[in-house]
Amino acid sequence: MVYYTITMMNKIRNFCIIAHIDHGKSTLADRFLEFTGTVEKRDMKEQLLDTMDLERERGITIKLQPAQMEYNDHVLNLIDTPGHVDFNYEVSRSLAAVEGAILLVDAAQGVQAQTLANLYLAIEQDLEIIPVINKIDLPAANVEKVSQEIINLIGCKKEDILTCSAKTGMGIEPILDKVIECVPAPTGVEDSALRALTFDSFFDEYKGVVAYVRVVDGVVKKGDKIFMAGSGALGEVLDCGVLKPNLVSRDTVGTGEIGYIVTGLKEIEKCRVGDTISRIEDRGNFEVLADYKEVKPMVYAGIFCQEGNEYTELREGISKLKLNDAALAFEPESSPVLGLGFRCGFLGMLHLEIFQERLRREFGLDLVVTVPSVAYKVVLRSPKSFPPNIKVEQIVSDTEYLIKNPNEFPDPTVIAHMEEPLMTVDIVCPKDFMGNVMTLVQDSRGEYLTTEFIDETRVILHYRIPLAMLIVDFYDKLKTVTSGYGSMNYDFDKYKTAELVKMDVLVGEEIVEAFGTIVYKDSSFKIGKQIVKSLKETIPRQQFVIKLQAALGGKIIAGERISALRKDVTAKLYGGDYSRRQKLLTKQKKGKKKMMALGKGKVNIPPEAFLAVMKR
Repeated sequence: MVYYTITMMNKIRNFCIIAHIDHGKSTLADRFLEFTGTVEKRDMKEQLLDTMDLERERGITIKLQPAQMEYNDHVLNLIDTPGHVDFNYEVSRSLAAVEGAILLVDAAQGVQAQTLANLYLAIEQDLEIIPVINKIDLPAANVEKVSQEIINLIGCKKEDILTCSAKTGMGIEPILDKVIECVPAPTGVEDSALRALTFDSFFDEYKGVVAYVRVVDGVVKKGDKIFMAGSGALGEVLDCGVLKPNLVSRDTVGTGEIGYIVTGLKEIEKCRVGDTISRIEDRGNFEVLADYKEVKPMVYAGIFCQEGNEYTELREGISKLKLNDAALAFEPESSPVLGLGFRCGFLGMLHLEIFQERLRREFGLDLVVTVPSVAYKVVLRSPKSFPPNIKVEQIVSDTEYLIKNPNEFPDPTVIAHMEEPLMTVDIVCPKDFMGNVMTLVQDSRGEYLTTEFIDETRVILHYRIPLAMLIVDFYDKLKTVTSGYGSMNYDFDKYKTAELVKMDVLVGEEIVEAFGTIVYKDSSFKIGKQIVKSLKETIPRQQFVIKLQAALGGKIIAGERISALRKDVTAKLYGGDYSRRQKLLTKQKKGKKKMMALGKGKVNIPPEAFLAVMKR
């Protein structure tokens, strides 16, 4: 095996693949690994770099994945990236570790919303862009039309656009040649203080914390005493090496290379993504690398275990997932109904769904997830009149603070007004569906901004839409009204005043905090009706009548009843006086009242009920 040393930095090329969902990133990465002989043919399988079962089942990339290849006397370090907007942060981390990006576009679908979003991220990092059209073997492929879209988008020449079929392997070699030709070699100083940027990490039961790094300056050697510039944690390089795509141990990882470091750390929170790793003897002799911007979760939900005794396992599971998911935020939470759990912050609903599924599969936990909420801003009438339970990190100014949990909703008498987060939304769709999209956005309280034409048949519609309307089922509706051709990307814009109220849900005349939600005042009746109706369909019947109610303050605005299961106590009667029948029915009625009074009439709410309210 050839080890490339620092003196051969000009032979290194670091690049990633960016694209919209399902445009063929992982398949192209497979062909690169196969063509360069990095992975033996007998070991090849589809989506080789997608290591999670979830990724294979859903056909999407969730985690970025590096791999080193050798081709034409060069070392090519590839990072495969996700395409969905909820994992956009993974893409931005990948881009910070490379000098070039392959922009992959589907020959049948053309430029989509995430194509644009990821392209803008790459341009911000000043990367060399290599445009490639994939799936040219499809019957619906229209290379000429898609080429013109790319030319309009990035201003390149037609001859600069490469074509390939990642499925069949057609056109793979010219792409690798173009990477070597166009992507600049990394720059760095070999004999200076070590500076390695952590762009991902994971926890191994036996090795501890393993960090994926891009060595910017200096060299990483086995046995080096290291420290994390951000957290100040001390460690030792127990092992280091490169990814092919499995971990391949080496004595050193040189300047400009992408590799891994087994840090010797056991506390997973001390190796933060975006931190700079250096040697202890170099402390104070170097400038810390630019950290990743702090990512702010947009959607919050309570995560609880069905079994109360699994709280410790839940805490450990979330902590381990947090290590390689920098966009995840969590803090302890307690609920009278659900017990101890965590209030977790996510970038979107898919992020929440994947997180929940990973906890179930990797840690064997059965979870209850409360109704998702967004972070609302409360503006107070008088300065510094914050409720006692508000944490310092929630305070924005003397009169403003954020609430992530509906149960933090303050007394309406102290509120000057409430503000909700607005998102700028880019929707790409055929122009024939513009009317449908505009109706959908209008129903979702959206504000029209501008329209751009990609070509004579497809448009980009720019809107401003409240995040609360996006997280429920907006994307599903968009796919429906555009017959599957629409795609969207969104980003935070600003906070805007809105008339909001807190809705409580009562089950058996008791408020269930986990069902509490913040809604628009003018649609509260409709939402309340939907919630109690969905609960009626999911909560099983008991031996007594269950009242389901939605309330604003003390006012009930919607209600349903789940009728009681009744044993026919008169079945044994074969005649006789009418009073005998009434006596048995009265006795049964008294028994039910006594059961309720003794607390035996407590309603057990199944996990499906929380899911039903979440989707309402």
